[in-house]
Amino acid sequence: MATVKQFVLPIAVLVLGGGTFAVLASMKKPPEEKPVVDNTPVVAVEIIDKEPMTFTVNSYGIVNAKYETDLVSQVTGEIVYLSDAFVRGGFVKKGQILAKIDPSDYEAALIDAKATVASAKATLVQEKAYGKVAAEEWKRIENGTPTELSLRKPQLAQEVARLNSSEAGLKRATRNLERTVIKAPYDALIESRHIGLGSYVSAGTQVGKLLSTEKAEIRLPLPDKEIRYLDNKGLGAQVMVKGNFAGENTSWKGQIVRSEGVIDNRSRMTYLVAEVIDPYGLKDNKQPLRYGSYITAQIHGSQAQDVTTIARHLVVNDKVAIMTPENTLAFKSVDILRQQGTQVVIGDGLDDGMRLITSALDYPIEGMKLALAEDKQTPGQDEAVADQLAMEDKE
Repeated sequence: MATVKQFVLPIAVLVLGGGTFAVLASMKKPPEEKPVVDNTPVVAVEIIDKEPMTFTVNSYGIVNAKYETDLVSQVTGEIVYLSDAFVRGGFVKKGQILAKIDPSDYEAALIDAKATVASAKATLVQEKAYGKVAAEEWKRIENGTPTELSLRKPQLAQEVARLNSSEAGLKRATRNLERTVIKAPYDALIESRHIGLGSYVSAGTQVGKLLSTEKAEIRLPLPDKEIRYLDNKGLGAQVMVKGNFAGENTSWKGQIVRSEGVIDNRSRMTYLVAEVIDPYGLKDNKQPLRYGSYITAQIHGSQAQDVTTIARHLVVNDKVAIMTPENTLAFKSVDILRQQGTQVVIGDGLDDGMRLITSALDYPIEGMKLALAEDKQTPGQDEAVADQLAMEDKE
């Protein structure tokens, strides 16, 4: 027969376990409800703002003088004078005397020529008088017909020819004397001088080289596709020339004056020629644009109305991603007018105020819901932002 202990002990264990379970069950909290997770993709956008734009075409080149002249001696003789300005790098004015050749022989030749002309004139006057006398004598002869020779017409023509020849010799002697003085044909920079005082030169001897300072020219190579952005194929377009002078970036204004009209065989480029007035600043005291300088140039081109510029990588198959007013994804076809490095210029397809998506989308589907970062801030984030702003105000 079971004892009381054997009967009571299991009941006590069951009661104790049930109580413990009840206590633990009363302490258990109900499971918290998790907030609904918003998986709407967050995007960054850029507001489209269309405005007029003037296209520019970039190029480069080397500055050269518009006119380059090799000075040569036109007569023979010894150099008896050199101007102080006739040195490499010197500036001279039009008509300024650069050098003189010994004129003694040419002065003597001029005197000879003048004497020959005077003699020819006297002989001509005498021959005219002979002709008049012969004509008067033939008038007294009846039934006679004078010949050209009897009237001394051939002799008169010979003396006229001799006078013309002597006058030509006088002009030649005068011109040769003038050529003993070597002058600058225009305002110029002396690039080189090849003679010295006492040098003996002959006709054709190179004396020096001059570079015009009135205008500079720059050949600007352009790819054929870039010419489409220039009005009138670039003729008359304004050019901003940029270079370096004394370690500082400097700019000059120029103008396209002509096209060379052919495509270079090696570079396959079309060359436009820009002209800069007074490159050395001799008239308006500006920074000199030195010949031989390497420069970059910006050519002002045609104008486009209502365009916008966006990053090139945002255009895929001529379409861009747009966030609609309903915060959904839409793709818009765009017309690309020009590519400029990492940017493209868009003409048609985008309107003012449109929201262009600039961030990447993993699986873009047209019509899918989108959100902006500021629209998805949690209350805790809003409080954190407010606290941070308050702290900044206190500081």
